[in-house]
Amino acid sequence: MNNLRQLLFFLVVLIVIWSCQPEVQQEEETAQRPNILFIMSDDHAYQAISAYSDKLIETPNIDRIAQEGMLFTNACVTNSICAPSRAVILTGKHSHLNGKIDNRFPFDTTNVTFPQLLHNSGYQTAMFGKLHFGNSPKGFDQFKILPGQGTYYNPDFITKNEGRVQVKGYTTDIITDMTLSWLKEERNPDNPFFLMYLHKAPHREWLPAERHYKEFVKKTFPEPESLFDDYEGRGSAAKEAEMNLLKHMNWAGDSKIRPSLLDSLGIPETEDWDHEAFAREVGRQNETQRAAWDAVYDSVNQHFKENYANMSQEELMRWRYQRYMQDYLGSIASVDEGVGQVLDYLEENGLAENTIVVYTSDQGFYLGEHGWFDKRFIYDESFKTPLLVRWPGVVEPGSTNTQMVQNLDFAQTFLAAAEVDAPADMQGESLIPLFRGETENFRDAVYYHYYEYPSVHMVKRHYGIVTEDYKLAHFYYDVDEWELYDRKKDPQEMNNVYNDSAYAEVVEQLHQDLDELRVKYKDSKELDQKYIDMYQDMAN
Repeated sequence: MNNLRQLLFFLVVLIVIWSCQPEVQQEEETAQRPNILFIMSDDHAYQAISAYSDKLIETPNIDRIAQEGMLFTNACVTNSICAPSRAVILTGKHSHLNGKIDNRFPFDTTNVTFPQLLHNSGYQTAMFGKLHFGNSPKGFDQFKILPGQGTYYNPDFITKNEGRVQVKGYTTDIITDMTLSWLKEERNPDNPFFLMYLHKAPHREWLPAERHYKEFVKKTFPEPESLFDDYEGRGSAAKEAEMNLLKHMNWAGDSKIRPSLLDSLGIPETEDWDHEAFAREVGRQNETQRAAWDAVYDSVNQHFKENYANMSQEELMRWRYQRYMQDYLGSIASVDEGVGQVLDYLEENGLAENTIVVYTSDQGFYLGEHGWFDKRFIYDESFKTPLLVRWPGVVEPGSTNTQMVQNLDFAQTFLAAAEVDAPADMQGESLIPLFRGETENFRDAVYYHYYEYPSVHMVKRHYGIVTEDYKLAHFYYDVDEWELYDRKKDPQEMNNVYNDSAYAEVVEQLHQDLDELRVKYKDSKELDQKYIDMYQDMAN
């Protein structure tokens, strides 16, 4: 009898163990899914990351991601403007399908975003910094986001649990502190995490931290070859854009010349919000911060006061370029420091080996090339964006990829890494094969479409196709112009060769390929007209 009882007990134990095994296995598999740290800055030009070029600035911490991972040299966006770019990233769909074509129209919150899907699959999710649109991002266990553009000093934050709060300090540092605090205090070690660490910097109006502006206002930076571009050989779009450093950059808000001094010199506001921008940003500082700021920028204003009357237009252009670079690059310095702090935390706490780290920007930015600031164009400085990816055991350290990848691809990539099925209407491609060095059968061309016209900076509406070798763009609405650039022979894109007979076959093939991309991504003349009509209705 005792032997029978022992046998029955043994069988019951086996049954219990066998029945629990799938659940245990599932928990182990869930635990092995990678954490994802998505770091994005706003308007961070690839030219201002030393992994791409060290002519302007050293960014040793951002560079670490490339040294320990992969640097993408042809990463790009689908629509080079802040809020639409972020909507593409979250939805994995082009602007004409997710509906966020520009910074003015609202984001359609019925869109399914990939953080929602990660959250539903067991990921702990958090977002800190600049979202740019909306005040309640879906799919996040925790968020603290800047309202709209936010401010550089003593910013407000919209929070999930505390409502709207003001935090004293410098925005870049605060966003880093919030990110680290969540990792230290709120992260659940039993779940993989998806963490969005989103910087405001270096977005206009470029206010560096005190520790950096003291240094950067003394620096002189090399000028781009095309600083005095006259736009010959190109169409009307480049000639009519309002992004010139001398003509269109704000004196007070951007160059930090006090409105009272501008008035005394008889210099009018560049835009009707020029002086207001200065008041909004510099005026946000408390008494101690303002005293430190004035101690440095007083000398900038004094130099300008003493020299303005005798400066030629060329000298003014050079002066404005240096002023621009001093503040823009100074703003990046604190971003690089913050990235280093977060990377250090991952390594010191055993998280680095199972965490995908991505550094990117919402688009590129002009740093004086063609005499411009801002973005919007399909031209490289605007269209291309930095992309650095580290994933130990998957990405070979120090590797480089030249293929055409887009912000459209992030959603599918992160879902694939998390073993979550992507919705059928997402339009990107997983980059994981490229991470592994498997480059065959990946796309050889990307599609671009910009809509915000007529509007600030007056960059005409256009769409186009870009390959590693060529770029074909169609400017439309109030013009009908085509441009073709040979990206290998003319990397600065100074010569439109669309009507050059030597490129006739290239033009014919790219037209065919562009038509096919328009069909593939479900864009059309009808949608072009729809969004034109929406602008006209809004204007009326």
